[in-house]
This record gives sequence, C-alpha cells and structure tokens, in this order.
Amino acid sequence: MASSNSKSTNETARKIFKVLLSNPRITVSWVKAHAGNISNERADQLAKDATQHGQPYSVFKLSKPHIKGLLRKSMLEEWQTSWKNGDTGRKIYSIIPSVSLRPINWIREDVIFFSHHGPFPAYLKSFHQSDSDFCSCGGIGTALHYATECIYAVSWRMRKPAPNFEQEWLKRVTNNLVSRHKICGIIKFMSENRDLFRPP
Repeated sequence: MASSNSKSTNETARKIFKVLLSNPRITVSWVKAHAGNISNERADQLAKDATQHGQPYSVFKLSKPHIKGLLRKSMLEEWQTSWKNGDTGRKIYSIIPSVSLRPINWIREDVIFFSHHGPFPAYLKSFHQSDSDFCSCGGIGTALHYATECIYAVSWRMRKPAPNFEQEWLKRVTNNLVSRHKICGIIKFMSENRDLFRPP
C-alpha cells in the first residue's frame, strides 16, 4: 500500500502517511475483497459510482486573493441573510437593507436618530424610563417629531414627510449632508437640554 510506504513519491500517499504517523491509533490493514465485509463492499460500491457518475477530480492550487474573494462572498451572503431575517435593528434595516464592507460614515448622532434609540420620550417609555411618550411641546416624542415638528428644535426643522413616505424620507436624509448636519444639531441640543424635553 502506497499510503503506508514512507518512501512513496505519490503526493496523496505522502499526505496519508503523515496523518497515520501523527495518529498511531489508526491502523491500516488489507481486507479481502468480496468476502462479505459490509464496510468494504460499501466502499467498493461508492468507488464504482464515483468512476461512473462522479465529477472528475483535479488537483489545483487556488491563489490567496481568490480564496479571500470566496470567503468574503460567503461571509457577506451569511451576513445579509442574518440582517434580513433578524429581530433587531429593524429601523436601520428599513433604511439600509443591504450589508456592505464600505463604511457609511455615520457619527454618534446619526446612529441615535436613525435607530430611534436616544433621548426621545417615545423610546424611553417603551423601556419604562419615562411615564409618558409626549414631548413637553405636546407632540409624541419620536425622532421624526423633533426633526420636523417640535417648537424647541425649530432651528433644525425639516419638512415633514407624508406618513406613507416616511421610510423614503429617511433614506434621502441619510444621503443629504445638510440634513445630517441638522440631525446632529437636534441630538446635541436634546442631550444638553434634557429637562426642556421632559413630558409635562
């Protein structure tokens, strides 16, 4: 048997020999063919099937860049599936449905606004950190309220979208530097003046 011969020049045999050498508990022995050994008969059948129906086997080396590309593609596909079917981050998913390795260059204030996880009464009430979801101005204290309606944030006010265009509006805002600058101003102002926005 070539695989048990330490002097064999066959590359596959050499690899098998190294495995056997590093695993002394594995033993290789000759088994008589067609003698009723179930495992041997099955191996013989699989070998015949492979020669008749299997794909031709070829040994070739893949370049590191090619392997990296395959791994990157596989990772992105798995990440995309997880992002699409996840339970968390749905506010962000509605704005950015596709994953990417390219940075989106969001600052802290962007993340707070677009995720709605910030000093907003509607968010705080959902986590029992506030008794009311109302802003002190009387409106429902959502991120959209402060960007488009609140009298205390009038310096950064943007045009309010129709209810059925809210997601499209958010996508446009993420790609507009002027709007992003206004959002940054709103969040900073709210963070510095929390008492002003507390519900009445």
